[in-house]
Formats: sequence, C-alpha cells, structure tokens
Amino acid sequence: MRIIYVYQYFTPPEAAGSSRAYEMARRLVASGHEVHMVTTDRSPGAARGWRRSEVAGIQIHALGVPYSNHMGIPQRLASFGAFALAAMHKAHSLRGDVIFATSTPLPVAIPGVYASKRGRVPMVFEVRDLWPEVPIALGALPNPVARAAARRLEQFAYDNAAEIVALSEGMRRGVLRRGVPDSKISVIPNCCDLEIFDVPAEDVAAFRAEHAWLGDRPMLLYAGAFGLVNGVGYAARLAAEVRTLDPEFRFLLIGEGREEVMIREQARALGVLDETLFMLPSMSKPAVAVATAAATVATSFVIDVPELWNNSANKFFDGLAAGVAVAVNHGGWQAELLEETGAGFRLHATDLAEAARTLVSRTHDPEWLAAARAASRQVGRERFARDDLAAQFEAVLVRAVERSQT
Repeated sequence: MRIIYVYQYFTPPEAAGSSRAYEMARRLVASGHEVHMVTTDRSPGAARGWRRSEVAGIQIHALGVPYSNHMGIPQRLASFGAFALAAMHKAHSLRGDVIFATSTPLPVAIPGVYASKRGRVPMVFEVRDLWPEVPIALGALPNPVARAAARRLEQFAYDNAAEIVALSEGMRRGVLRRGVPDSKISVIPNCCDLEIFDVPAEDVAAFRAEHAWLGDRPMLLYAGAFGLVNGVGYAARLAAEVRTLDPEFRFLLIGEGREEVMIREQARALGVLDETLFMLPSMSKPAVAVATAAATVATSFVIDVPELWNNSANKFFDGLAAGVAVAVNHGGWQAELLEETGAGFRLHATDLAEAARTLVSRTHDPEWLAAARAASRQVGRERFARDDLAAQFEAVLVRAVERSQT
C-alpha cells in the first residue's frame, strides 16, 4: 500500500517528543508499504514551503509551521489552521491507497477527508484525545459558536472515516457517544518500545553516578511536557511534602513547556529546587529510556479534570517498558490497570500529604517494589509491545483498503 500519513507533530528519533508516528510508520515500511508523512517543520526559523527528506524509509513532507508548547490558544489555532489548509493539497497530490490522519489537533481531519474524497480512497482517523471534549472541559473554547463548530468538525471526521483508531477504551466510548458504530472502532493504545527501554545496568549506574544529587537515593521521574493539562506543579508540591518524610528522596523533571518557569519558581519558593527536585531539558527517546530505567517510580500527571483520565500518555508506557513502578495522580483506565496488575499505584490528586505518605511507603517497601517492577515489565511485554500493536494498526489500514475495493 501507499499510505499517506497526516500528522502535524511528527518527531524523528533523535528529537524529543512523541515517537508513535515514527515507530508505527517505520514498521509499515519494514512490512513493505510505502509511507509518506505529511507534517510540519517546527524548528525555529524553518523555511516556508514544503521540504522533503527521508527517515528510516519514511518519506517526509514537512511544511514550515511554527508550534510549541509555549504558545497560547490563539497561536495554536492559527498553527492548526495553517497546516490543515496546506496539507489538504499536499496529501491529495501524493495519491495514496489510504489516508491516515491522526489528531490532535482535530483540524487534521480536514486534509484527511479532502484527500480521501478527491482521491476516492479511504481515510482512517486516529483519536489521540477526545477533541473537543477536553478543550471544552478546560475552558479553552468558551464561545458557544466555536464549541458548536468544533463538534461539527468532530462529527465530520467520524462520519467520513472508513475506520477509527482510539488510543484508549475511554476514547472509544467517547466516539461511540457520537453515534459511530462499534464495528468501525479499534482501540490501539500507545505502546512500549521494549528494545529502546532495555537499558544495560551499567548505563543506569552511570546515569546515577553522573548526577551527584541522585547517587543511590530513591527517585521519582516525570519526563514529558510542562503544559497546562499536565499540571507538573503537582510534582513540586509533592516534593515539598515528601521532604518532611524522607529528605533523601529525589524528584527529576525532564521536559519543557509553557509552565516550565512557573514550576521552577514554585519549586524554588517551596525550597526544593536543586535540593530534592531537579529539572533537565527535553531529551531524545534513548536518553529518556536511561533516565526511566534509573527511576524508582515513573509518573504520568494531569490536572484534576476527569475528561483527561482517558489519556494514553507515552510516559506511562515508557515506565512499563523500562520495568519500573508507575504512578499516576488521576483515575481512569491507567489507574485501574496499575491496581489490577500491581504494576504501580495512584497518588491522591489533591491531598498532597496523603500522596506523599503513599509514595514514601511504597518505595521503601523492597518486597512491594520488586513485585511492582516484575508486574510492570510483564504488563509492558504482554499487553503493549510495539510490534504487536503495530501489527494491529497495519491490519486496520489493510481492512480499510480492502473494504473500499469491494
């Protein structure tokens, strides 16, 4: 098949960011398919116009469109619109057998549907977040006209998709609520990159030795975006509570985003910055793998908004891939999975004293910690191995093409 993969935020392996598109696309190439990635070049000062390159056999078509987690909502909407309009014609011009459009952002449905209709080929639409349900819950779409337009765009995407991929069961239920038949939806969550996270013990030892503040102390890791929905200031407040129980416990935050300065200032005001809490810039996936393997607990945080509980965050799966205990500060399917399997635990979202007691007691229990690590490793390998889920993903694309030809 010739697959036109439309995704605004494609990230090559050496860069920081979500690796799902790269990992899925390179496996499609390895299976004999031709993959054209329609995306953006978000580097500062990127030239206007389309630039073509190749990564791991993936044909990259990148348009210079600024975007960063530091942007406000109006700037982001402008970025989404600029890409959607330009990608319409690019995706169609590439003449694929199937169009695969993955959100967020939701406007990616526009080039997906356009190329599908013009080329008379099926579109498969991937739901990474329930847009516009999440931005509405966050107050990002206060205008009722804008909310109605977003709802229409969501329905437009679902109605014109031959198949829909949802990244969690909660997202599947959200799509079902829009009247989409269950037979049209496949749940393919984010994945565990087992090879990348199979980190040699000597690399873990070197990482701990390199950071004198860490050494052999217990450590909680957060590696991801410092955006509004992540609420990483929670880690700073938790670190202050934990310090009263165990002053040797360390927190490491890796990433960047619009709340980075606020988090740093909050940690400084609480007296934990560069004392028990440390911050490092975004890293490539292999570097994150080493930091994760060195952690006692890997975490995934969101602000206390139930609509965010359906997320399928990479950092959650990275913890499982590394075989370390995983903690979340929210409810939903991930918290239930950790409870069911023993691979980790849930931290209280608002009672920081309770969350601190939970964290310290679990990480100071060698038997529990060993069992959690074993369970984490097992869950990652048996339920979320990238190769297995990539095969399911390929099957969805193949089914969409075969159905369109009957």
